[in-house]
Amino acid sequence: MVDFNKIIEFFENLNIPENILIRGQLVLSEFLKPIKTLLEQRSVPKEPWTDAQIDFLLQTLSNMDTDKDNNAARVGEREARIASKLQLKTSAGFCHGVGRSGFLTAAQPKAPGGSIMYELSNYLARNIMKYTGLPNIKDAIIVPLCTGMSLSLTLGALKPDQSNINSISKRTVLVPQIDHKSLLKSIDLIGFKAKIVPGQIFGDAVRIPIEDIKKELDDDCFAVISITSFFPPRENDDIKEISKFAQQNNLVHIIINAYGVQAPKWMQLIRSGIDAGRVDAIIQSTDKNFLTPVGGAVIASPSKENIKKISQAYAGRASATPIVNFLISMLALGITGYQQLIEEQQQNRKILETKLKEIAEKLNERILDIYNPVAVALSLKNIKDEQLYALGGALYNLRVTGPRVYNPKEKMFGTCCTNYPTPYIVMNAAIGVTEKDILSAVERFEKAYNQIVQ
Repeated sequence: MVDFNKIIEFFENLNIPENILIRGQLVLSEFLKPIKTLLEQRSVPKEPWTDAQIDFLLQTLSNMDTDKDNNAARVGEREARIASKLQLKTSAGFCHGVGRSGFLTAAQPKAPGGSIMYELSNYLARNIMKYTGLPNIKDAIIVPLCTGMSLSLTLGALKPDQSNINSISKRTVLVPQIDHKSLLKSIDLIGFKAKIVPGQIFGDAVRIPIEDIKKELDDDCFAVISITSFFPPRENDDIKEISKFAQQNNLVHIIINAYGVQAPKWMQLIRSGIDAGRVDAIIQSTDKNFLTPVGGAVIASPSKENIKKISQAYAGRASATPIVNFLISMLALGITGYQQLIEEQQQNRKILETKLKEIAEKLNERILDIYNPVAVALSLKNIKDEQLYALGGALYNLRVTGPRVYNPKEKMFGTCCTNYPTPYIVMNAAIGVTEKDILSAVERFEKAYNQIVQ
């Protein structure tokens, strides 16, 4: 086998000057050094990798899988056979996927390289979660599922002991009102009942007091959900107090941290919750936090046993693509790149609020007083109901994607309460957004507003 760190030894007797060989070895060794460090340390690299280095690692690992073995006699029903070589590109070569039918993180006999890739990726997931504010987690796993389906998987894995007659009947999950269909559907999907604790208005903000959550507890409850990141006017839950409540009442506590990894203050809330009480799992999207294509989530926990249960609850072998996408992001960004993105996000959030305040003054509107380190909400009390509806369409036609225009008279779902009085628009300065995006979106919002009120 060729040792690339000693490759010049194969050319010593050829007609190539030694100084040239040494120079070439130096360049090659520098290229390979980050890969060697990754395999040794199994942590997110400090500095970003080049695309060539990432591609080299992925090709090396994927070529270890049995579907690349030209001498193999493949007679199984699942042999990573593909119709087009394009599929090798879309899967980064990991056509066998990851895991086994009964254990997501189990080594796959037909995918030695895929197994190594998944193991490395999970190490990096745990590492980046610790780096971004959760040093008190013990393990993390990447799952090829969206946030909602990840909640279904987690609830199913941590459901009451079916052999215990005292707990088998418990089917209710306490949910501080979260007006998001995917999360509510995820609870219903596995046959559990969501018991919604209504949101209350405090100034402009919507919150769910811990006292209200406590009042809804009954003998049928086995779990409680809490959230960090959500759209205004909903603010984050009191994670610390919910964690204490969960511990006192032996409730499974799952935190939905959908796009919260990018916000240090939200991560601090989770850290304090783990320290103060019970947290069983924290779920976050890979695309919203780590700039990957849609389709993956990181589930972290202060309990290794919980991550093991979640892994064992996954039904079937899993697609490797969302895991590969996470790995690519971590290697392409590195710690320095990701930290820079977080700092840019914080700066762009300030720019968004400043620019929307300037527009608000022109329109006799105001910025709603709601704590959210990612999003900003602006009131729309001075335009008619039909104009509110038209505003969203006008923004779409002006090629502004992502804003949410709400008319509580027409649709309360989304406000996380039953009587929110103020129509509003929400814009986000999430990780990866550019200052140009924000300036352009605010400028086009003013243009759209003026179009519909004329």
